[in-house]
Amino acid sequence: MKKLTLILIFLSIGLTISAKEYHVSKYGNDKNNGSVESPFLTIQAAANISRPGDIIIVHEGVYREWIIPPLGGNSDTERIVYTSAEGEKVEIKGSEIINEWERFKGTVWKAKISNSFFGDYNPYKDIISGDWFNDNNRVHHTGEVYLNGKSLWEKPILEEVLNPVAEMDNFDPEGSKYTWYCESDDEYTYIYANFHDADPNNELVEINVRKSCFYPVKTGINYIIVRGFHMEQAATQWAPPTAEQPGLIGTNWGKGWIIENNIIRNSKCSGITLGKHGDEYDNTSENSAEGYVETIKRALTRGWSKENIGSHIIRNNTISECGQTGICGSMGAVFSTIENNNIFNIWTKRQWGGAEMGGIKIHSSIDMRILNNRLVNCHRGLWLDWMAQGTIVTGNLLYDNSSDDLFVEVNHGPFLIENNILLSEVSIRDWSEGGAFVHNLIAGKIELRPQSRETPFQLPHSTEIGGLRKTLGGDNRYYNNIFTCNGETNQRGEPGMAAYKNTKLPMFVDGNVYLNKAEAYHNEPNSLKLDYDPGLEIKDQEDEVFLFLNVDEEILKMNNQLVSTDLLGTAKIPDQAYTYPDGTDIKIDRDFFGYERSKRNPVPGPFEKLKPGMNTLKLWPGKVAM
Repeated sequence: MKKLTLILIFLSIGLTISAKEYHVSKYGNDKNNGSVESPFLTIQAAANISRPGDIIIVHEGVYREWIIPPLGGNSDTERIVYTSAEGEKVEIKGSEIINEWERFKGTVWKAKISNSFFGDYNPYKDIISGDWFNDNNRVHHTGEVYLNGKSLWEKPILEEVLNPVAEMDNFDPEGSKYTWYCESDDEYTYIYANFHDADPNNELVEINVRKSCFYPVKTGINYIIVRGFHMEQAATQWAPPTAEQPGLIGTNWGKGWIIENNIIRNSKCSGITLGKHGDEYDNTSENSAEGYVETIKRALTRGWSKENIGSHIIRNNTISECGQTGICGSMGAVFSTIENNNIFNIWTKRQWGGAEMGGIKIHSSIDMRILNNRLVNCHRGLWLDWMAQGTIVTGNLLYDNSSDDLFVEVNHGPFLIENNILLSEVSIRDWSEGGAFVHNLIAGKIELRPQSRETPFQLPHSTEIGGLRKTLGGDNRYYNNIFTCNGETNQRGEPGMAAYKNTKLPMFVDGNVYLNKAEAYHNEPNSLKLDYDPGLEIKDQEDEVFLFLNVDEEILKMNNQLVSTDLLGTAKIPDQAYTYPDGTDIKIDRDFFGYERSKRNPVPGPFEKLKPGMNTLKLWPGKVAM
């Protein structure tokens, strides 16, 4: 035994000694050896020779390249690490500078670019397409034009560049007057852009030329850390659940990545992707549930399991200005954690449509944790689509989302939504069953819509399919929430629990508070209805977010239960208990801020330490009850 121990120690020392540190600098050369004294010029040069355990340190500067890692690590303890040097700003861009513009007419300029400039991929010939994509009867390219870091608006005809009109159904009507159009022949690509008062030859003008900034072309590249970079301006293609999902940065059917502390912006479609592998069946589903069921079955033959796929950590990133999603994944995100990300301004141009836009869009969030994220102005905030089973959604802040904060679609449970703040006009779009909604602040409406599609549920803590069922609606738990009304009832839902009057499956409802005309559940043994306006207001003050809430002392006197696995019971369709992803019992004994809840009478809503009268609560960044 002693001899075996010594062998293991020597092996461990050997691995430590063999791990190397490579440096990359704008003053380097790819013929160097990568030491701090003799750094490489490109990140790719370091990637090409790195091995499990190695660290690649990138120094300050702008790196215009697509890093394609040829190799990953071996385990959680033996990764390949890509990191910016401490205190240095490192930018990775999928774009190139164009500074040879000729005035075409008025404020419109023209760039003539040889097709050889783009190599084997020309984003100004590549048209966005795929399952569940709606082009609104026009062409969209994966290319983009940026003036001083801000993207211009692509137009389908040159006339709309010469005579731009503000687009009103978006969040930047004035910016929509800055426009571009492209056309190509066998030798050249021509880009026309209306820069208005700016001279593009005296400003920073960039165009997308690369499909990604950091994305492996092979599947099965595992255990990589990407930390501390500014990444932007990639010509990403549409990412549907039935096809490969390329992102500005993505894992491409891998396992065990950590993507943290990055600033990610200006992806034509998606920012971070944790998605499906590509194959000959991509975009052939005919936009059908049956087509996606077949996609799932094929994924199982491609190693879709906890042993091979998922278990990523995506944390502390700022993600914005993406045309489709901030974070998305189809089956490739299982068993992962998405936490403390600031995601905003997603699908703001509204130039195309489709069924895949949102801040976070996950198909198959099996045993995932989604916690402490801020999702604002994302159209849809968080969209859990198919197979949300064992999913824990906690401590998230969602507001100013034009469609809904939370969309749960054709899931059968069990999944847990607890200690979240949902403030948009539609807080919850419920096309599922088997969910537990606990200690949330719900200020918008709820829409309930049963579904005739047959969709899967899984065996416990597994990707293996247990069966297919239609979504009847109901079988939900609503415990200890605060509902209020921030708008008039309309066809998009109703405030409070009105949507659940006549569910097919039983409901389990207790301990909720209903304010300002929010409708109480019709059969709730312990509830509190108060007809006053709580003065709910959210304020963005510079980089901080505050919530103001007026609390009646009756709310603090309710006799509520501590929510646990025993109270939540069993989701009907999969016949599974509500547990944490590791199988341990749930106990909601902490609030939004991490404060311990009363075991005898927990306060409704996400905040345990409320006081009568007006409360001021700092929600982001960090969490402080003031």
